[in-house]
Amino acid sequence: MKNLWTSIFVKNMDESVKFYHEILGLEMDRRYSPGPGMEIAFLGKGETKFELMCQEGFEVSHTASVSTGFQVASLEESYQQMKTLGVKIATEPFSPSPYISFFFIEDPDGYRIQLVELK
Repeated sequence: MKNLWTSIFVKNMDESVKFYHEILGLEMDRRYSPGPGMEIAFLGKGETKFELMCQEGFEVSHTASVSTGFQVASLEESYQQMKTLGVKIATEPFSPSPYISFFFIEDPDGYRIQLVELK
């Protein structure tokens, strides 16, 4: 079995595309409207695909128990970059084992994103 993509509903497509493309660096694959009041954007290439969906009148809801993780080359550089860009940082960096370090940020809708450095 292969994961094709992760889908999330967002309140503001432009704001979310800016976050996932400009801040996290996911490449825009395609963006389109499948019908009135609905817009979809796919970001990422290869193994990492993210589908953002924005639907007029849809109430975006989620829980704090949902998150997605992205591997970064340097946790310290990523942490400083997120601070510089004014991204909401949900946790400070920490290392629960000698093999991994990470911290959480939040996207414009409050979804938790885990930035991870594997050692």
